[in-house]
Amino acid sequence: MDGFKKRLNASIQRKLSFSLLLAILGVALVAGIFSFVSAFDEAHELQDDTLRQIAALFDRQHLPLAHLGDDGRTQGSDEESRVIVQYLAGGGKAAGQGDAGAPLPLPLTLADGLHTLKVGSEPFRVLVKTTASGERIAVAQETGVRDEIARDSALRTLMPFLILVPVLLLIVADLVRKMFLPISALSAEIDQRSEQALYPVETADLPAEVRPFAVAINRLLARVGQSMEAQRRFVADAAHELRSPLTAMSLQAERLAEADMSGMARERLAALRRGIGRGRKLLDQLLTLAKVQAAPDLPTSAVSVQGIYRRVLEDLMPLAEAKRIDIGVEGAQDALVLVSELDLMAVVRNLVDNAIRYTPAGGRVDLSLTLEAGGALLQIKDSGPGIPAGERVRVFDPFYRTLGSDQVGSGLGLSIVKAIADRTGAEVRLADAAQAAPSGLSVSVFIPKAKLRVG
Repeated sequence: MDGFKKRLNASIQRKLSFSLLLAILGVALVAGIFSFVSAFDEAHELQDDTLRQIAALFDRQHLPLAHLGDDGRTQGSDEESRVIVQYLAGGGKAAGQGDAGAPLPLPLTLADGLHTLKVGSEPFRVLVKTTASGERIAVAQETGVRDEIARDSALRTLMPFLILVPVLLLIVADLVRKMFLPISALSAEIDQRSEQALYPVETADLPAEVRPFAVAINRLLARVGQSMEAQRRFVADAAHELRSPLTAMSLQAERLAEADMSGMARERLAALRRGIGRGRKLLDQLLTLAKVQAAPDLPTSAVSVQGIYRRVLEDLMPLAEAKRIDIGVEGAQDALVLVSELDLMAVVRNLVDNAIRYTPAGGRVDLSLTLEAGGALLQIKDSGPGIPAGERVRVFDPFYRTLGSDQVGSGLGLSIVKAIADRTGAEVRLADAAQAAPSGLSVSVFIPKAKLRVG
């Protein structure tokens, strides 16, 4: 019972539905009892009127009672629903309490009007009337029969309640569910948004009671958007400010390399230049990440995937040749995707750069393109160590690097890929490139709404 109360209090819809159902059932029960009692009493009134009409008919028509038979009822009539008519007093025709021929042994002293008497072991409803000729007649009916008829009549009045109340309960439950549909739709719409989708919630179709809550959500989204924009501006400004001194340090290191120095000093200078290079690359990655997290630029034209592949391979081929890595594109199929050229270039470049860096010398990196489900599937496979299944969610976090990796990097490459994918509606999946170890890594990027390029 406590669990039911907790579930009831946790949901306004359940609480409202339950309260309405209880109210309807309570009103229906009271109305049903009132209707039953009223119909029961009215049926008794009608039966009393029937006794009066029978008595009036005998009085007006002066009908003899002999044709009713010795037991006071018509031959072949229903035993249970019979109405008994007999003389109560009237000279030689008197049929009273000591008359063996009388159907019912009724007291002769009964006053005119309606009486409820117990005759023998059966209760009777008796109407006593004095006719115009001075004779007294009694019209009687068993109360058990009367009650059964009245009960059947009253139960028939309850049939509409028994049919309509369940229908009303279903209608009310359905109406309450439909009334809360805008709230469910609003919840689903907000839940399906990406972290970058901070545009306001539409409030025109919401109920007046929910609209203030939606307006408050819109204000919160605006504040979050302003805070994120301030963070992006800070990262971009900091990267720009740091780029100038790093460039100056790089130039000074190049000039210093031209001077005469000892072997140990030259080794330390080489380490310094490598550190400066890593810092410049980190700044470039930070600027790229800040840019892709900003408001998206709508693409004006479709981009060729094979064209992007060629440009990326031209830029990164020296890095692959330095490690003797066999890199290339499988197949000649091309597709046009409605994505910003800079975004697609950043995605492919970061994935290929990671594949080359983490693939051992003499390894292999393959790029491929297939069309499926109305979209383009870009795949970059390598023969490197791969990524453990438990870390495939974490690797998309900024600055996260796989444990045990001896490669130098910023940890922002996959974060940039994920940010661009979320912003453009693409999907990034990580899997093993092969079944046997070492399995390598296969990165798939599915871009919807692509079309085959012929020629």
